[in-house]
Amino acid sequence: LEIAILEAELDGALSGNGTFTVFAPTDAAFALIDPAIFQAILSDNAILTSILLHHVHNEATVLSTSLFDGMMVPTMNNDELTITQVNETTFKVDDAIIIVADLIADNGVVHVIDAVLTPPIPEEITVYDIIENSPDHNTLETALIEANLVDALSGKGPLTVFAPTDAAFDALPAGTLDNLLNDIPALTTLLTHHVHSGELDDTDLTDGLDILTLNNDNITVSNDGNTIMIDDATISLTVTQADNGIIHIIDAVLT
Repeated sequence: LEIAILEAELDGALSGNGTFTVFAPTDAAFALIDPAIFQAILSDNAILTSILLHHVHNEATVLSTSLFDGMMVPTMNNDELTITQVNETTFKVDDAIIIVADLIADNGVVHVIDAVLTPPIPEEITVYDIIENSPDHNTLETALIEANLVDALSGKGPLTVFAPTDAAFDALPAGTLDNLLNDIPALTTLLTHHVHSGELDDTDLTDGLDILTLNNDNITVSNDGNTIMIDDATISLTVTQADNGIIHIIDAVLT
């Protein structure tokens, strides 16, 4: 644990003023980790720091007398640990047992535990997740489901999606959307015409750029320095939070 703290350069933080509660895995706990995996963790400062901060609460000194079954303890990794009371004198932190409690320091307390705690793996957010949760893309979501393209937009990527709003679909000639929803090959062709295999953000969308789509045709960028258009559609917003790509929200359906 000492080596890991030094590698992550957290020794200064844990030596400073504070009211820390540290759940400290023993050497034996670290020895349960595959050596190759542990070395990989040590070589990745972001992962190492996340794991170590998952063992530290910095809002209060929490003594064992304050622990109770079902207690949630926030960590410096912005997640939580769950306390479980095993019997009258024994508590667990997630899956680790507190084997020595209440080692009092001037800036907090240390509880020794018999296993390394692992932070929850963050859920990956896909371009489809963003479309699904958007209040302005219900029609696009329905169309993607009908065309069985959900998995394609939930995959590894990277993808660039030009996503027409509900208003854009509403602007199509009367009956067009119903006809498309009843003609899956035509619907698939239309939808894949809005997707590029690769990641293009605003800075990549230079004037005159031709973008190859998953439908094996091209859409063209017009960029005057203020407004970016894709064919006849204007980009109103770019969403970059997806782990597998970028979404550009557009105000017209590309045909």
